[in-house]
Amino acid sequence: MRGWNLILKLVLAACLQLGALAAEPAAALANAAAHVATAAGHEGVEAASEGLPTASPILFHVGPLPVTNAMVVTWVVALLLVIAIRTATRKMQAVPSGAQNFWEWLVESLYNFLEGIIGTELVKKTFWFFSTLFILILCTNWFGILPGVGTVGMGVQTEHGFHVTSPFLRGANADFNMTFAMAMVFFVLWVVWAFQANGFGGVIKHIFAPKGETSGALKVLMFVVFALVGLLEIVSIMFRPVSLSFRLYGNAFAGENIIEAMTHIGGAYFGWLTALPFYFMELLVGVVQALVFMLLTAVFTLLICSHDEEEHGHGRGHGPQTDAAKH
Repeated sequence: MRGWNLILKLVLAACLQLGALAAEPAAALANAAAHVATAAGHEGVEAASEGLPTASPILFHVGPLPVTNAMVVTWVVALLLVIAIRTATRKMQAVPSGAQNFWEWLVESLYNFLEGIIGTELVKKTFWFFSTLFILILCTNWFGILPGVGTVGMGVQTEHGFHVTSPFLRGANADFNMTFAMAMVFFVLWVVWAFQANGFGGVIKHIFAPKGETSGALKVLMFVVFALVGLLEIVSIMFRPVSLSFRLYGNAFAGENIIEAMTHIGGAYFGWLTALPFYFMELLVGVVQALVFMLLTAVFTLLICSHDEEEHGHGRGHGPQTDAAKH
């Protein structure tokens, strides 16, 4: 049950948000939902087309730190997870049951799943982070589609009814600052794990050194080719936090806008019915996006650490490093 303790660390990383950022890819998906509402010709479309604002409204300040509604949701989810896990593990039983059985099943399943992908040795070092990512992202995704999240708050009265402009709560992953904070935490840990596994020289060799045995002019040519490939790899590594954040943010942001647009299409009486299929879809998307984020970070870590494992495995010919390399 060590995975939950990073939840508070990720909350602190999310607190570093200094402003809200707009994202064109996610906004395009949100606008698609608005076009669906426009095609339906409902009289409340005008309100629906505004959709979820890309900037999370600031609720209050703690000194110089602005606290947004997305940050509040992150704190609430983190607190609920800590309470749930501490309650389930307060009195550990040899034969687990109830909540303890559920959390042990979840952690063991994630551990076995990651062990089959990144190997025995690497999963021992990194499981605490990857499992926490999955659980936190999944819970924040699902919390963001609960009734009242994004629909209760301050607003203005319009001819079509009351329109919420500053909701008290907002899906945490529908705020780019949250997803970018998680991606940057991973990037820092990725650098640490890379240098621990390979050393500074090993990391440079892993990125730039030619692969395979060559000689003569071919060796010089391969050196130049892999040096250029190494530069591209550096660019790819630097953009990984951006791609990770936009992928999760875009899906969460667009999903909430689609649900809002479908609710407006159904009107005051049938809005819940037109949005209901999309709630089930978002439940599935929440699991998929949490799994994708965890898998991508795990694979990125494996790619930089596997070289070191393979070298040690060949040197010893047996042992856990060899087993991890086989995985």
